[in-house]
Amino acid sequence: MKGIVPLFLGIFGTFAFSWFGLILIPNFQIGHLNPVMDEEGTDVYPMPKSGMADRGRKIYAANGCTYCHSQQVRAEYAASDIDRKWGTRRSAPRDYLFERPVLLGKMRMGPDLSNVGKRAPTEDENASPAPPQTSPGASPAAAPNASPSSSTSPATSAAPSASSASPSASPAKVVAANSPAAALASPSPAASPSADKTSADEGPPQYSAAWHHRHLYSPRSITLESNMPAYRFLYEKRRISGERAADALNLSAADAPPEGWEIVPTYDAKCLVAYLMSLDQSHDLPETKVAAVPAPSAPASSPAAAASPSPAPTKEAK
Repeated sequence: MKGIVPLFLGIFGTFAFSWFGLILIPNFQIGHLNPVMDEEGTDVYPMPKSGMADRGRKIYAANGCTYCHSQQVRAEYAASDIDRKWGTRRSAPRDYLFERPVLLGKMRMGPDLSNVGKRAPTEDENASPAPPQTSPGASPAAAPNASPSSSTSPATSAAPSASSASPSASPAKVVAANSPAAALASPSPAASPSADKTSADEGPPQYSAAWHHRHLYSPRSITLESNMPAYRFLYEKRRISGERAADALNLSAADAPPEGWEIVPTYDAKCLVAYLMSLDQSHDLPETKVAAVPAPSAPASSPAAAASPSPAPTKEAK
């Protein structure tokens, strides 16, 4: 009986200290965070997602995207996430104020998506090139209604891609010709924003809405070695009646539908892309600011030392 009371107190103390350390203290530290704003109260971050982005977040979670993609940029001292251009700063608890539940993810079979919306092109580059009104084996560059901006881009003005290949070419060769390695083989300048294309077949700008739709429908048309599953059930194949739909996917020859048909995104696909385009953690936060370390100044040399001639080299130095 004498040992029961110390045992009970020990168990109770263990659970009490655990509760204080894991629940009470963290809630006191970060449980009452509020969005930050500028002096005028106009630039508020973060803001709760609503509408299509909120529905797209549920679709993102329901399809298991969080099993392969994380949404947490680690600090520079812990990982190379910032060097990989996945973010400009580390993620902080304030970034997830309105996330229920938080989709941090625990694996990275694919890149981190915390700032994938920030990496999207500008509005004038975000539109998908107009699909050609020809058969899938025809070259888009020869189509009369090809997009002027995409036909003059450095990445697409290199060599003819799989869209100009013979119809007897195998799908593997077609996808290999459309791979990013084939686009990077051209002497296009890497610093040019218009050169940020996914392939050499008049593809949409990287991380644009059209790019996301094409990536969801056919990941290997973007990256040949991708192990991401294709979410084709989020898209609809339908016969063209009159003109092509404005949101019809501009696919490569290997994935293009038969002549007279088109692939269009469903409402769920549009919501999922809207959610991806809304992911942006680039806003400055007070808790993530790092004080700049001043560069060490070179020691000033005395005038006498600067004026004195250097000693003659010895035989050993020779």
